[in-house]
Amino acid sequence: MEETLKRIKSKKYSGVYLNKLQDGDISYYITYKDMDGKKCWTKIGLKSNGITEPYCNQKRLEIVNQMRLGEQPSSIVKKRKKVILSLDEIANKYFEYIEVHNRDIQNPKSRYNNHIKPYLGAKDVFSITVKDIEKLQREKMQELSPKTVNHILQTFGTIINHAIEKDGLALQNPLKIKKLNVDNQRERYLTTNEIQKLLKALSDDWMLTLFVQLSLSTGGRVDTIMHICKKDVDLNNHMVRLKDFKNDSSYAGFLTDEVVSILNEYLPNLEPNDFLIQGYAKSTVETKIRDVMNELFNVNLAKDDRKNRCVTHTLRHTFASHLAINGTPIYTIQKLMNHKEINMTLRYAKLAPDSGKNMVKGLYQ
Repeated sequence: MEETLKRIKSKKYSGVYLNKLQDGDISYYITYKDMDGKKCWTKIGLKSNGITEPYCNQKRLEIVNQMRLGEQPSSIVKKRKKVILSLDEIANKYFEYIEVHNRDIQNPKSRYNNHIKPYLGAKDVFSITVKDIEKLQREKMQELSPKTVNHILQTFGTIINHAIEKDGLALQNPLKIKKLNVDNQRERYLTTNEIQKLLKALSDDWMLTLFVQLSLSTGGRVDTIMHICKKDVDLNNHMVRLKDFKNDSSYAGFLTDEVVSILNEYLPNLEPNDFLIQGYAKSTVETKIRDVMNELFNVNLAKDDRKNRCVTHTLRHTFASHLAINGTPIYTIQKLMNHKEINMTLRYAKLAPDSGKNMVKGLYQ
C-alpha cells in the first residue's frame, strides 16, 4: 500500500508517529537525533504485523539510550531500508500545483532547475540541513547578486512549506538563515526636463509616447499599462481602473489633463475590450524605451548600476517621486502606487518638502 506523507504524532509517546494508510492499516515511525545531531526517521512496521505504539516507544528508547552511552544504534536502525523522498519529488508537486492555479511558474522553476536542483535535487528532504542551505548561499554569492541569492533561497523555502502545508510533510523547514542585505533599490527618477527630453525622443512613435504618458500619470507597472482597456477609462472623472498583477488586485488611478485630451481623440476608435497600447508586445515596449533611455541618461553608467540607470520601471519611480516632491502625503502615495506595505512607500518620504531639511537649517539660530 502506497503511503502518504502525513504522519500523526502519538498522543502518548514522544517521538512516535502514526501514518494511516488507505487500506485501513497503520504504519509506525520513530524519530530521534543521531550522534551528529541530525534528525532521523525510522519505520518500525505495520499494525497488521503486530506493531504497536508501546513497542515503538520501547525501540526508540533503546536507540536513544545506546547513543547516549556512545554506542551505535541497534540492528533495527542499521538494517532499515530507508525510503528516500527527494527534494525533486516535492518540487515537482509544487510546480504542478502553481501551474494549475495559474501562477507564475517560469521564474521559480528556472531558479530551482538552475540553482537548487544541481545541489540538493536528489537529496532526501529529511537529510537537508541548515548547513546545506548555508553552503548553497555561500556558493551562489560568488556569482550572483544578493537579491538573486535571496530569491533562490526563498524558492527553496516555499517548496518545503508547500509540502508541509499541503501534503502534511512532518518536517522542519531548514531555511533558517538570514537573508543577505540588499542595497540595490532603484533611486533614479526623471526630472521635469528629462521627461520632456524623453517625450521628444519618442515623438515619432505615438504609441510609445502614449505608454510613457500613461505611466507618468498613473505610476502603473509595465504589465498594468499594457492591460488598460477602453472600458477601464472614465474620462469624465479623469479616472482609470488599473490591474496590479504583482499583488493580484485592482485599484483606481487618475489621468492628467494632457492624457485625457489625448484619449478623448483616441478612444472613439476603439472597442470596449481593446487595449490602449496596441501593435507592440510588452518586451518590445521595454526594449525600445530602454534603448532611448540608454542614449539619453545611461551613458558611462555600469550595466549593473541599478541605483542610477534609467529603465522602463523608472517611470513608476518618477510618478511617486514627483508626488512626494509636490508635498503629497505618504499614505496617499501608497494608495496611488497600490503598495501593500507602507514601508515600500517610505523610500519617497525623503523627497517631500517637509522632510526636515528646513527644520534642520533653522536649528540653533
